Amino acid sequence: MTTEKRVAIIGVGYTIPRIATPEASYREMTFAAAVRAYNEAGMSPKDIGCFTACSEDFNEGVSIFDEYVPDQLGAPLKPVHTISGDGLQGLAAAYMQIMTGLFDTAVVEAHSKASNIVNHDNVLEFAMDPIFHRPLNIMPCTLAGLEMKRYLSESGNTLDNCADVVVKNMANALYNPGGAYGALISRQDVLNSPKVAEPLTGLQISGYSDVAIVLVLASEEKVKSLKLSAPPVWIKGLGWITETSWLETHDWVEAVYARDACQRAYKQANIKKPADEIDVFEIDDTFAYKELQHMESIGLCKRGEAGKLVSAGATSFEGDIPVNPSGGSLGTGNMLEASGLYKAVEIVKQLRGEAGRRQVKNAKKGLAFAWRGLPTTTGAAVVLEK
Repeated sequence: MTTEKRVAIIGVGYTIPRIATPEASYREMTFAAAVRAYNEAGMSPKDIGCFTACSEDFNEGVSIFDEYVPDQLGAPLKPVHTISGDGLQGLAAAYMQIMTGLFDTAVVEAHSKASNIVNHDNVLEFAMDPIFHRPLNIMPCTLAGLEMKRYLSESGNTLDNCADVVVKNMANALYNPGGAYGALISRQDVLNSPKVAEPLTGLQISGYSDVAIVLVLASEEKVKSLKLSAPPVWIKGLGWITETSWLETHDWVEAVYARDACQRAYKQANIKKPADEIDVFEIDDTFAYKELQHMESIGLCKRGEAGKLVSAGATSFEGDIPVNPSGGSLGTGNMLEASGLYKAVEIVKQLRGEAGRRQVKNAKKGLAFAWRGLPTTTGAAVVLEK
């Protein structure tokens, strides 16, 4: 992928993440987010070259969800395509549309109306292999419990370290207006919460939340022609990958999808030592142990060191390696396909100096990384710079 051209995020619009939004449909939420993004970019939908939306039919409850995307974005009769994947994969697609030279602006959208789903486990079961795994009637979280046990055994990280991830992220979320699950809790609160899948306890699993997010992207040439209300944030590197989804052969200790996606993003952004060269990280923490596993897999530390860093406070938003100052998914909620895009929004706010009391000092470069969740091995990453 060439890096001769530059692409920036010039407009950000989103609704505040909440556990439930009974008063608004996903269309109304997306419309509100789109209006905010267009206003910030000083543009209208007619100025946008193409649109990318991210959604999964099983979560939406309808097939061919593409048909339901254009209206609320102002995109009828415009090039639109939908990706069944995380919002960061959509961000990469929009970026590449501009890099082709066919468009100088693009929009990416993702949303979560998780509160409309009655039984998430039943939906996740459809992602299990229908021949070998689904007939076993395994609750999807069981896979996380098995991986957690293997990972902790091999890495040397501890249950206390996992609990400290929850304590940190929920506390960070108290400084975030979108911190739907913000709370001051103790390590013991986490460890004593009800067991879900040994050794995984309830407070170590992200709850769900609703949100709609719209980002406006533009080429460098277009950026120069605009009078923006907020400084552009440049996309420096992108990477995404799907490892084997076969449970019997994928790596249960190292998150290979995270390692490879981030290495691709680092290479494009010319980053050799991410812990030294990147100022703030928003990474997947759908389950508490995943934050530790992902920290080690994306090169922030060696295997077995992540837990010690978290428990020592090094990953607080005032620490040497700030991780999930937004509160992460444990503090703001699992936003389904919008999870990665919300992490990108947080990095944009950090780089603009708009993060309020959770602001990381002198943040100039940030990484957003998303995992698509159980039972996938799909990850996507973006390096952003102000």
